[in-house]
Amino acid sequence: MSHLDEVWAAITLLYIHPMQSNLDTDYCNQNFHPGNLAFCDEILGKVSRSFAAVIRQLPPVLFVDIMIFYLVLRALDTIEDDMKAFESNDVKLKHLFSFHETALADPSWSMDGVGEGDERRLLQEFPKCHSVYAALRNESKAIIAEITKRMAAGMAEFVGKDLGQGTEDILQYNRYCHFVAGLVGEGLSKLFSVSGLEDSSMAKELHLSNQMGLFLQKTNIIRDYLEDFVEGRAFWPQSVWKKYSKDGDLGFFAKAENRVEALQCLNELITDALELVPDCLMYLEKLKCLEVYQFCAIPQVMAIATLDKCYHNGDVFTGVVKIRKGLSCKLINATSDPKKVHTIFWDFAKSIKRKARKAKKLGFNDSSFTRTIKACDEICEATLEYTYIVKYITGTIYFLAAGLVGSWYYEMKTFLVGFVVLFGFMMYMTTMSDMAEGHELKEAILIVKEKQKRRNPVPKSKDN
Repeated sequence: MSHLDEVWAAITLLYIHPMQSNLDTDYCNQNFHPGNLAFCDEILGKVSRSFAAVIRQLPPVLFVDIMIFYLVLRALDTIEDDMKAFESNDVKLKHLFSFHETALADPSWSMDGVGEGDERRLLQEFPKCHSVYAALRNESKAIIAEITKRMAAGMAEFVGKDLGQGTEDILQYNRYCHFVAGLVGEGLSKLFSVSGLEDSSMAKELHLSNQMGLFLQKTNIIRDYLEDFVEGRAFWPQSVWKKYSKDGDLGFFAKAENRVEALQCLNELITDALELVPDCLMYLEKLKCLEVYQFCAIPQVMAIATLDKCYHNGDVFTGVVKIRKGLSCKLINATSDPKKVHTIFWDFAKSIKRKARKAKKLGFNDSSFTRTIKACDEICEATLEYTYIVKYITGTIYFLAAGLVGSWYYEMKTFLVGFVVLFGFMMYMTTMSDMAEGHELKEAILIVKEKQKRRNPVPKSKDN
């Protein structure tokens, strides 16, 4: 009963308003080889079930570019990720450095014996991808080749490094995330721009594009602690986790008796990721095309929901933490409205803030507590205006609906009357409470800014 809205969200996404694929359109059929395009679409669904639908809903003029961009980088990642196929790291490095010149320049290039399952098949039948790549506009091909070359060079930095105990420090942690995700954000912004769907200025938003990628990658790294540690390729920065590990080993946190230290470390890394959110919201606000906005917003709302699920959660150290499928559907549906996206970030930031305060009240000593609260407050400040509007409308709807249904069934005098009215009133009070909290936060922010002005008055012009 507590997740009925998620059930409805799943029904809506799957049957009422499902995401439509733009594969079978005149633009795609006229510009690309149908069979090779169909292969790319099929293999996309196999190697990325989560991103496939989001990519397919993009306008035709952009959909194929993004699909090929993803498949090219996935092929590159398969080469980098295979720890057994190459006789030495030097051989692997040779393939990485030359990938943009071989795979993207030679129509017949393919690779066998690397990767597993569908990733192996992607490399084996790569000429089909190259056929579609070759038919893209020249600007898109240049962007894909450039990002591929730079990402391969970045990956090469980490080939041969012993990552069994994670990255060395925050600097190296950020650098790794930049190479594998920040560059993707940069490439996407440039593809958006050359498609004509977004302003040409988006191609220059390098910092914000990088932040978008870092937020997603850091969320995955935080969530995948145990899986990465077991595989011997971890990315948690030593400069953070060694503050909490008493034996100087990353595996220290997987032991149940060390749960306090594990949660302290986890909360600090989540806070580090949360500090990227204001820049991500700023990037989203610059987008004009709704389909592009949804393409960018869906992974971002999934990430903030995942961080909320992971925050102060010991399950991160016993397995992979995932959000409910129904919640995922609800979040996807909400991305069609930027106001609702802001509300999502507000709600999850508030949830993390509440968890942090509850833990502190129960005696949990968290050195990153103040930083966490500040990060959440900055997210709430950035989303305050739209959230205020949505909460007000939602609260009013709940109140009116409860009154109407209650009146309708009044003569029946059944239990349903009391239940509906009570439920409606509770939801109304919840939304009003959120609005009150938002109003208090807004006033607090204004007070702080006013104090800052008094401490640092703006110098008067000499001309006045």
